[in-house]
Amino acid sequence: YQAEIAQGRLEALLNFQTMISDLTGMDIANASLLDEATAAAEAMSMACNALRGKRSTLALIDDINQQTVNVVKTRAEPLKIKIKEVTSPELNIEEDIFAVMVQYPSRSGTIRDYSKLVEEAHANGSLVIVVADLLSLCLLKSPGSWGADIVIGNSQRFGVPMGYGGPHAAFISTKDKFKRNLPGRLIGVSKDSHGNDALRLALQTREQHIRRDKATSNICTAQALLAIVSAAYAIYHGPDGIKNISERVSQLAKNFADKIKQSGYEIY
Repeated sequence: YQAEIAQGRLEALLNFQTMISDLTGMDIANASLLDEATAAAEAMSMACNALRGKRSTLALIDDINQQTVNVVKTRAEPLKIKIKEVTSPELNIEEDIFAVMVQYPSRSGTIRDYSKLVEEAHANGSLVIVVADLLSLCLLKSPGSWGADIVIGNSQRFGVPMGYGGPHAAFISTKDKFKRNLPGRLIGVSKDSHGNDALRLALQTREQHIRRDKATSNICTAQALLAIVSAAYAIYHGPDGIKNISERVSQLAKNFADKIKQSGYEIY
């Protein structure tokens, strides 16, 4: 737990945080979480805590991955959080909703502009949580650019093998004003006793640390190795290389869809 001894490891995780912030368009990101579904559940708790528990409903906009929905519902039950599932993005935002969760692109691959939904949510004092596909953010507008408050997802597509469904390092990024509600580990840049730059764990309001009575989460694990792998993959390919990969993936999907249509099938 004396993480500061391993400066190289902390630097690699700082690279991960920077990569996530850049791609999501958010101010700050943590040094990975366990997986996408539990990251969504953490984002739910974080949003509820950010509004000091004054509201009790989370709205899920249609077409979120089922495993994410299942974990969010399971975590919501003991926290007495109500889940409202909405089938279209035309949501009538009620006063009790503390956050709205959307997937971008959606489970079926739809890419929607959620900026109007964000405006309506913020007008109601609600936060917006986005479950994002990291590779797609190389080509799409970042959630931060259209006003998202919390962005989560996983970094599997950045050089991490499929591994029969896992493990994959998840990420969570947010606006600077919510940084004290952020779960998991956070790497910060500090100074050592000689005045040199030094990396350390920052804002450690975690249950396994000294301020555990004020803990914002019981998350005390992460896929740190896979976070390092995905950051190294991004550094190796660079911004242009990553963009080329995302364009190739998009083109291959389009080629496949075109062939399916030519065979007489309809694309959903």
